[in-house]
Amino acid sequence: MKTAHRPNGWIVAAAAALSALACPVTGATAEDGRFEKLSVYLERNIQDHDAEIRFEATGGDDGLAALKVLAPGARTMIELKTPDSKLGFRSLTLESPEPEDNRIVRADFPAGAYRFEGTTTKGESLRGEAQLSHVFPKPAAFEYPRPDQKDVRATALTLRWSVPEGIEACAIVIEQTGSAYEIRALLPGSAKSFTVPDGFLRAGKAYKFAIGTIAKDGNRSFIEAGFTTARAR
Repeated sequence: MKTAHRPNGWIVAAAAALSALACPVTGATAEDGRFEKLSVYLERNIQDHDAEIRFEATGGDDGLAALKVLAPGARTMIELKTPDSKLGFRSLTLESPEPEDNRIVRADFPAGAYRFEGTTTKGESLRGEAQLSHVFPKPAAFEYPRPDQKDVRATALTLRWSVPEGIEACAIVIEQTGSAYEIRALLPGSAKSFTVPDGFLRAGKAYKFAIGTIAKDGNRSFIEAGFTTARAR
């Protein structure tokens, strides 16, 4: 989504955990012919009514010289090569455009098993699969601050929300409007609050707060709203 998923400030551990939720190939290395990690999942923004698909692939210690992803029915969705690179690439994340009608994304990328085929710079072949679901998790709901709430305290602020049952994880994003400052964190699905570290929020500033519910299959739904902190007295 335009605000909720940008990876610029993700804590490294959180980013890795997010990827691991989305149907990974676990315990695999290039030595046994498998990718270290694979995922394919859908993400939507409730307010913007848009959606996208994201592919993530991580090889082993050796870089990938080529990568192909086949959709159900053996239709080629991705085909990349690095013919003039000796290192290749180890990890890759690709995302589609974000049409407002998620039916467009689902029509172009059918549900089912996606086959990943890679070749390392040493000529070794990697194989793996990741499952794509078309079912989005239900979104969270804001409790505090309320959308567009003003005069929110800038210190000791605890964000609160509610989530539906069965959520695997929650992703939260807090951005200061017009600046590069942001907080991104991944929390367990049972989490319903987050205390903003003192010093991040400034008095009299506008912020955007997003919460993403993440299903066991990796699909995620984001809601977002703005709030404004109280002016200094």
